[in-house]
Amino acid sequence: MRGWSFPLGKFFGVDVRIHTFFLLLLLVAISYGSAFGSTGGRGFVLWLTLLAAVIIREVARAVATLWNGLELRSVLLLPTGGLFTYSPESTERAATPEMQKRMALVGPIANFVAGLLLAALVLTISPGINPLEKPWITPAHLLRSAIWMNLLLGAVNLLPASPLDGGRVFRGEFAKAHGAIKGLRAATGLGQLISIAMIIAGLLLPNMWLVMLGAFVMIGAHLEDQGLLLQADADTVRMRDVMLTQFTTLSASDTLEEALQRSVHTLQDVFPVVRGANLVGAVSRQGIVEALHAEGNGYIQGVMTRSFQTAGPDDSLVKTLRRIMGGQGAQMVPVLEGDRIVGIITPQNLAHSMGMLNQRRRIRPQE
Repeated sequence: MRGWSFPLGKFFGVDVRIHTFFLLLLLVAISYGSAFGSTGGRGFVLWLTLLAAVIIREVARAVATLWNGLELRSVLLLPTGGLFTYSPESTERAATPEMQKRMALVGPIANFVAGLLLAALVLTISPGINPLEKPWITPAHLLRSAIWMNLLLGAVNLLPASPLDGGRVFRGEFAKAHGAIKGLRAATGLGQLISIAMIIAGLLLPNMWLVMLGAFVMIGAHLEDQGLLLQADADTVRMRDVMLTQFTTLSASDTLEEALQRSVHTLQDVFPVVRGANLVGAVSRQGIVEALHAEGNGYIQGVMTRSFQTAGPDDSLVKTLRRIMGGQGAQMVPVLEGDRIVGIITPQNLAHSMGMLNQRRRIRPQE
C-alpha cells in the first residue's frame, strides 16, 4: 500500500503518509460541493473535516502506542483511519489479541469525545444550529458535518470488519479458537459482507458518504488481509528454504585485488570471509573498491566486518529478519551448521528466493 501513497512528513520520528484513496476522496468532495448548490471550496473544507477526524483518531492511537511501550515507525492515513507499522521489536506484541483489544477502543473513543465536545460547543455558541437536522454531512453545514464526521468514523470503526478496529479484535478472537489462517479468512469474509451492506444502505438512504466508507472498507480489508495472509505464510518459511547455497567466500589472507578479481565472476554484493573452515567476517564489493582507492592493495582481514550475527538452517526467516536485518540493517546473514557456513541470506537474493518459493508451493501445495 505504501506505493499508492504520498509522504506528509516525519513527526516525532514517525513517517506519516496519506493514501491515494484519500486524495481521490478530495476530488469527490469538491465535485459533491459543486453539484449540490455549494462551492468547491466548501467541498474542500468538508474533506478537511474528515482529515481532521482521522488525525484526531490517529494522534490518540499514537499516544496509546507510546503508553503501551510500542515503538511506532510509520502511519498510513486512509479515509477509515490509519494503518500502523511498528519496529521489529514491537510488531509481535502489537499483534497479540490483548494489545489489539486495548488499542481498538482508543480511536473510536477519541472520535466520540471529539464529536460530543464539538456538539456541546456548537450548541453553546450557536444554539440555533440543530445538530440532529438532516443531512448530517453536507458542505452546506460544515459545523454539523464536523460533529457527525467524528461520530460516524468512531461508529464505523467498531464494526467487525478488517481493517477497522472492531475487525482486528474479531480476527484475534476467532484466531485464538480456530487458528490464524481461519481467523484471517473469517475476518475477510465478514468485512466484505459489512462493506457491501454499507454500500447498499448508502444507496437506499441515499448517503454518498456511507457508500464511500463501504467502498474504502472493502478495499482496505482486501489489501490488509492479503498482506497478513502473506505474512502468515512467511512465518512458516525457514532459513534453509530461501538461503543461497551456491555462493563465493573470500579468505582473510586474500589481497583486495584478488578479492576484486573474484567478485567480477559473481553477482554477490557481500562475501563471507573465512579462515580455514571458520567464518571470521564479511566484506562488501563496495568496501573492497573503496579500500583499494583509499589505501591501495592490502588484505581482506584489514577491511572486513568482524561484528555480525548468524542464524541456523531451521531458524524462522521472519524472526531472523526482525532480530538481525530489521534491527541493524545487516547486509548479509550467514547461515551456520555448527561452525560451517552452509548458506547466506542477502536483501538482494531474498525477494527472488521468496518469489520462487511461492511458485513452487503453488505447483506443489502439499509442501
